[in-house]
Parts: sequence; structure tokens; C-alpha cells
Amino acid sequence: MKNLMNITDLTLEEIDALIATAEDIIANPEKYQDSCKHKLLAALFFEPSTRTRLSFEAAMHRLGGSVIGFSEAGSSSTAKGESLSDTVQTVGCYADIIAMRHPKEGAPVVAARRAGVPIINAGDGAHNHPTQTLTDLLTIWREKHTFNGLTIGLCGDLKFGRTVHSLVAAMARYTGVKFVFIAPEELKFPHYIIEDELESRGIEYKEVTTMEEVMPELDVLYMTRVQKERFFNEADYIRLKDTYILTPDKLEPAKKDMIIMHPLPRVNEISVTVDDDPRAAYFRQAKNGMYIRMALILKMLEVEV
Repeated sequence: MKNLMNITDLTLEEIDALIATAEDIIANPEKYQDSCKHKLLAALFFEPSTRTRLSFEAAMHRLGGSVIGFSEAGSSSTAKGESLSDTVQTVGCYADIIAMRHPKEGAPVVAARRAGVPIINAGDGAHNHPTQTLTDLLTIWREKHTFNGLTIGLCGDLKFGRTVHSLVAAMARYTGVKFVFIAPEELKFPHYIIEDELESRGIEYKEVTTMEEVMPELDVLYMTRVQKERFFNEADYIRLKDTYILTPDKLEPAKKDMIIMHPLPRVNEISVTVDDDPRAAYFRQAKNGMYIRMALILKMLEVEV
């Protein structure tokens, strides 16, 4: 595989293989510790990131490789007016693989035409974030041991959240999956994605405005932040914001084996009092991100272990 721009670039068989590799890395880390020795990852982050950037760096170091790059656009020559195309073509002369985050949708696709080495899209605007989706899939697999027959609730900012858009596109390819979209009217899941991914396949879904009314049905609850800046007026935000804060009381009717996920960073949409609940999987999810990125780097560099 030359580049990864979108989760749908991967077949289900390729996703299964990445998950199997990640599981083996978790079970046998020493087997992989020198597998990318003398290989170099360039982490080009044109906007701030904590988990994604550091998990890519940790992944490469744990494979025995090295990392170069920058963590904001102001640290690169684009601040001097250099084009993105020239930047990645230059970096491609130094590195074996590039992980790139950019605020503009489609920027990694443009970069991939000139890089000369494999590029992983580490997030482009509100568009795609395929390695977060791989992280989510590995988490669901490790927690539920299946992708089929699950009812997945997605809660919060479903209009602008690239993580939930990609997760729906990925999970819609499995059997018997149902979706529940929990959001205020202002932040509903985009209907064009519902049409393309769900209605075209006859996949069951429903839209509600409170989590309480659907909590007993869910196998997975995927929380996202309701962002104040997405509302036209502050009164609407104040009216709705507490509706989407997950607390132990709201979890009372939930299944005992339901899992709670969140792409992080969390602000206040999950109370810290939920953190000790065994169903809270979001920090395990963050750790899974490192393992699945290790598996992806191995695949894209065609390293056999």
C-alpha cells in the first residue's frame, strides 16, 4: 500500500490483518523492537496534536526506528511561503515514510503526489482521520471480540466530527450493525453520509436528542465534545451542553458490558467520576492507537517480521 488517505482505502481483509499484527505486537513486543531499525518516520504536523503525533513517534521508536519532523506550521518553511508540495518532496528525500496532519481538507492527497515515499493522513481538517478509525476498530475488537451485530451510539458533535464520520464508514461494512445518533438539531449527523453509507446498504439507524432514551440498547457509546463555537448563539449552547455530559447516573441503565469510547481530548463531556468504571475504554483506546500505528508502519514499509 502506497498511501493511506481514508479508512475506505483499506479492505476488510487489510483491516483484519492490521488488527492481527497489532494483537501480536501487544502479545510479543520484543519480537518487533528492531523491525524498523535504520528506518525514518517524518511527522509533519501543520496543526497542534498531542495523542496522534506522540503515538506515531512512540510507535516508530518502539519499532526501533527514528523520527524527524515538526509540531506546528510555524516551525516549517511553509511559514516562509514554501508550498506544501515542495515541503513534502524535500522531506521525502530524508525519510522512509511520512505521517502528516494539516488543517486543510485534501492536503495529504496533494502531498502524496509529490512525496516519493508513503504518506499516512494523520487528520486533514474535518475530513478524514483514518488512523483514529483504526484505533477505534482495534479497541472495539479487543473489548467486544466482534464487529458484527453491535449497536453503536455516537453522541455529541456529529456534524463536524471527522472521527465519527470515518467510524460509521468503517463499521457500515460489517454485518448486523445498527447506529444511534445522539445530537442536538444543530449538530446532527450529515444526511449525505447517512444516504451514502447507511440507507444505500439498508443499515438500521435512528436519530435522538438524549442519551437516556437509548442507553439500554447500546453496545458501544462513542462520546465527542459539543463545541460551543459551533452554535449560532450562546443560549442554545447553554440549553444543550449538560444534556451530553456522561455521568454515573446516566450509565445506570446501560449494559454491564457496554464500552465507552472517546477520541480525546476530553473537556467535560465525560465526568471524571466515570473513569474508574470498567466500561470506560477511552484511555485503553489511546494506548491502542500506538499499537495499530506500529502495525500500519510495518505494512506500509513492507517490513516482514
